Amino acid sequence: MFSSLWIAKTGLDAQQTRMDVISNNLANANTTGFKSSRASFQDMMYQNKGQPGGQTTEQTQSPTGLMIGTGVRVVGTQKNFTEGGFTQTGNSYDVAIQGNGFLQVSMPDGSLAYTRDGSLHPDNNGQLVTDDGYPIEPAITLPPNTTSVTIGTDGTVSAVSAGSNTTTTIGTLQLADFTNPAGLQSKGQNLYLETASSGTPQTGQPGLNGMGTLLQGSLESSNVNVVEEMVNMIETQRTYEMNSKSISAVDDMLQFISQKT
Repeated sequence: MFSSLWIAKTGLDAQQTRMDVISNNLANANTTGFKSSRASFQDMMYQNKGQPGGQTTEQTQSPTGLMIGTGVRVVGTQKNFTEGGFTQTGNSYDVAIQGNGFLQVSMPDGSLAYTRDGSLHPDNNGQLVTDDGYPIEPAITLPPNTTSVTIGTDGTVSAVSAGSNTTTTIGTLQLADFTNPAGLQSKGQNLYLETASSGTPQTGQPGLNGMGTLLQGSLESSNVNVVEEMVNMIETQRTYEMNSKSISAVDDMLQFISQKT
């Protein structure tokens, strides 16, 4: 019975983790470029009290054996990198990535982070930065007195300055892609970090070698399916309740045994 308590306890912990993942998905249903996650479970090691095929008599073998599991554990959370919908913003600095790839972001320590959030802005020096002020890599700096900016599907950034009708190319937005995007580490601030599991980034121009293209004046929405997440929440809640009742049942049985001894 003590093992039953342990098994039910692992079930509670697993469902609590799943609920945390679902709650985070729902909380970020309106976060630009957010990718939903799901918890992955694995049964724990078994107590083998009789192997399948073990001898039951000199002439017979057990067809199934007797193996009792010891519960469940969470082995990881997997990111779903399917593309979200696109929302037109009318802001010429906003870009959405249609297809594979991430914008590269230069961090204060000199490392690179990666994002699907194309909410870009010029800082006080005219350099394109994220909402948190991190520069895009490679750097794009607008000339003084820029009146309009055009970002092509291939990442080419052009600008027109006041008093001039000439369009000048000032740089190109590049994208990075990974062999296993699900292996990226979520940093927060809509940023991801490279890991050994993600593989090294492959950089290139949008629209070439499998990279996605850019859509100016739009942003990618979260790919969270709110209805699906609500169904998952109800399912998780019911499973949690069943594990709680298992603990109560085992506790009642132990109390009954103690009263009889």
